Amino acid sequence: MAGPSSLEDISYINSSLGREKTTGIPHIDLESDSDHAQHVIADKLARKLSARQVQMIAIGGTIGTGLFLGTGKSLATGGPASMLIAYFIVGGIVLLTMLALGEMAAFVPIAGSFCTFAGRYFDDAFGFALTWNYWFNDAVSTAADLVALQLVFAYWDTGFPANIITVKAYGEIFIILGIVVNCGGNTDHHYIGSRNWYIGDAPFVGGAGGFASVFVTASFAYGGTESIAITAGETKNPTKNLPRVVKNVFWRILLFYILSVLLVGLNIPYNYPGLSSQTSSTSPFTLVFQMAGAKAAGSFINAVIMTSVISAGNHALFAGTRLLYALSVDSHAPKFFGNLNRNKVPWVAVLATSAISGLCFGASFIGAGQLWTWLQNLVGVSNQLAWLAIAATSLRFRTGLERQGKTHLLPFRNWTYPWGPWISLILNAVIILVQGWSSFSPVFSTVDFFSYYVELPIMAVMYLGWKFLKKTRLVGFEEMDLVTDVHVKGSDDVKQAEFEETWKGKVQKVMRWIF
Repeated sequence: MAGPSSLEDISYINSSLGREKTTGIPHIDLESDSDHAQHVIADKLARKLSARQVQMIAIGGTIGTGLFLGTGKSLATGGPASMLIAYFIVGGIVLLTMLALGEMAAFVPIAGSFCTFAGRYFDDAFGFALTWNYWFNDAVSTAADLVALQLVFAYWDTGFPANIITVKAYGEIFIILGIVVNCGGNTDHHYIGSRNWYIGDAPFVGGAGGFASVFVTASFAYGGTESIAITAGETKNPTKNLPRVVKNVFWRILLFYILSVLLVGLNIPYNYPGLSSQTSSTSPFTLVFQMAGAKAAGSFINAVIMTSVISAGNHALFAGTRLLYALSVDSHAPKFFGNLNRNKVPWVAVLATSAISGLCFGASFIGAGQLWTWLQNLVGVSNQLAWLAIAATSLRFRTGLERQGKTHLLPFRNWTYPWGPWISLILNAVIILVQGWSSFSPVFSTVDFFSYYVELPIMAVMYLGWKFLKKTRLVGFEEMDLVTDVHVKGSDDVKQAEFEETWKGKVQKVMRWIF
């Protein structure tokens, strides 16, 4: 449906929304204002998350098994150069994706985020297929983190570490220690430099197939960054906080990832035993700490990895439940999945997502290392499909705004539009098609092929099936709904803006960036 004219947007939306002065949460009184009830559909969750909380959820949910364990597989199958290049390219894709997503989420901050946007601005069938795909992604991610815990626990023969620090603090320690180890502060007291880039088949191991296979691991590692926007439905002052969090979190993650991958490739040889096997997967981060010579270093860093794995699993469960809630709200899933408790938490969705994760985890009898690799591939491809969808939806979203004369209403603009979304869309499409090269060569592997490509036909069937069943069509630019759930500033938003102008607010802003 088309929204009001561009000159009347603000006054129209403000008059349509019954905002509670005590909370500042923009929503419609569905009982007393039935004429405008359609303007709030998904914005019903409690907005209690601050910018700092969202930032911590994002960092804790993204930096986890993909980096700490996934780099071992990447190094073993692709070599140090392939790993570094792939992580850099995927990092660039994620930057373009986050800018596009941040623009849409700041304008319409709802729990369904990019999945709901795909239905509203592209095609309802596309939104249906994407949301179910990404919900399954989060359920599988939770299971993958549980399997990863098995691999982490397998490191200890006796005893259990007591010292646990935060992921962020660990990241800074690892980068410093990695440089020290490389420069000679290791048990052999030898300068390592780039020596491991020239042994055996390094720096490119496995040729084109090895290089291509690293992309799915890198996509798994960066996965979760885009789910920042899923917290939009519960974020205070989302029009201001979400763009801020998107930029801060991305640069922190990218810097940490690139530096970490570089140091791992320099310090650990690609042929180190146990980096990636059917029954085990050793974290190269743990190996770097062992090289420093401290006897308890290995257990210490393994404990840190364990906490990050738990954090990432918790984040995936959080995002998955919000997506199942969004599916219910959009009539893409049974209504009972949208049931909220008195704290406005979708408790039925929590139980359902947890059940699927438990079923996937139950397959670990085939070997934790092998199962984790398969789950990692499934999640990595799902992330790429989500990034591709975000790029395509962003292009249509901006065109719709331009056609309806509403571009000026954007609280945050993607400075890479239109070339950024196009580059992201094309790169993701190419990577999705070629990254399964290793499943064809040197011999065809049915299971590996399945883990790389099974999501493509499943998503296609879901899209075409829903399209045929509901007779959906591509949303026209002039009829695109650019009014529903648009955030309008409330009293709390105004108070926060005023506080940020004070000296305390400015100090808090600096501290938020540092910590």
